[in-house]
Amino acid sequence: MKWSGLVLFSFAVTTTVSAFAPTSGKAGRIIVVQAHQESRQLPPLHSSVANIIEINEDITQRDVYSMQEWASNCGVQTVDGFQLVSEDGTDFGVATEQDLPAGTSVVVVPNQILLTSWSAAEEFGPYLQQAENQLAQGGLDYQIPLFRLFVKILAEFEKGDQSPYFPWLNSLPRRFNNGAAMTYACFECLPPYIAWLSLKERQYSVNFQKAAKLIQGCLDESTVTNRDVLKWAYCVAVTRSFDVNGEKVIAPVADMFNHGTETEVDVGFDDAGNCIMYTTTDVPAGSPLRMSLGDPTNPSPLFATYGFLDKTSPATFCKLMDKQEEIQALGLDFSNLLFYKDTGDISAEVWDVMLYSILGQDPDLRQGFYQAYTSGDMDTKNSYHQQYFPYTLEALKKHVDGTLRELDELSFRASSKDPSTHPRVPLILQHNDFVKSTFLKVKRNLDAM
Repeated sequence: MKWSGLVLFSFAVTTTVSAFAPTSGKAGRIIVVQAHQESRQLPPLHSSVANIIEINEDITQRDVYSMQEWASNCGVQTVDGFQLVSEDGTDFGVATEQDLPAGTSVVVVPNQILLTSWSAAEEFGPYLQQAENQLAQGGLDYQIPLFRLFVKILAEFEKGDQSPYFPWLNSLPRRFNNGAAMTYACFECLPPYIAWLSLKERQYSVNFQKAAKLIQGCLDESTVTNRDVLKWAYCVAVTRSFDVNGEKVIAPVADMFNHGTETEVDVGFDDAGNCIMYTTTDVPAGSPLRMSLGDPTNPSPLFATYGFLDKTSPATFCKLMDKQEEIQALGLDFSNLLFYKDTGDISAEVWDVMLYSILGQDPDLRQGFYQAYTSGDMDTKNSYHQQYFPYTLEALKKHVDGTLRELDELSFRASSKDPSTHPRVPLILQHNDFVKSTFLKVKRNLDAM
């Protein structure tokens, strides 16, 4: 295989093999690096004045090409045909100019330039105890790895162009569209489910901002009290990282791959701890290279977390937010309750939840349906559906019609806002249109029953 870029630096680590492996053995075993890294060996940067990274949202252009040169000097290797592509200079992705067979290593990022939650714990651990205790006491102990990565980003941000990561940091987006970056003017234009998800992301960001004030000794006060910087660093940590056995990792260059419902690449680690993006299928020249960032069947969680709308998503949550008690009782979650974009089909679980809700008026009937549902007695379950179908159909029609009216009201509200002061409004309108289009197809099917 031909490569562009320099050879990998040598380093020594102790590794622990993970319990899972990539779908292609050619990428090597997936591992978690636990031990101290001898040297990061990042190329030094020379400047007489430490320039800070400007994070003003009005800056849309990103210097990704300087980042590529920096990455090459750090030992990042890319396969011949690797290409960063963008239509507007703001949103970037990866494509290939050459045919790539399955199992091809597309990008190799050496271990010593990875930003990881475990190395951040080594670097800042004694300074983070009070902040991490507060997160744990608030039931957010599972977010501590992300918090450590967040602190690492802040520490490198403070160094400006004296940071060895400056070219990577300077290549990142300034404006994010995820829930953490939204304002309350955004939330009031969103349907309840995506608004709920987005508000959760915003609250996570606020929790990190509060915890940052408890960090002692490793960050300047001007950093931990700067809400804009803290929000930006949180968005970077969330949107550029991926999970490795509960830890968090950012691999510069590998973080440029976009999400796809249909994916061409996956991520793995070799025995030395180097991050490898490898193809999982044969990819023809001129094709995008995409990975999975989450459940592809529903665009709302991806929108709330990452700030993009996946228009290729085949479905959307049916928006039965008022049926959460019934959903939990049947052992389901929102990912099961789908309306399908192209056909207007309704997942069987939606009918089950709606019927279970209706039968709540008669405890004996509800219990009978529940027993049939949980025992897998399909004949009895279907007999309930047949007997009470007119009621379930009427309830679903009412829900769909009400949601369509609500979407019109929300989109009207969004359209009344000036995009120059509310730059996330166009994407919110696209999301609402996606949901409306899906619900209209569902409505046609229901009206024909």
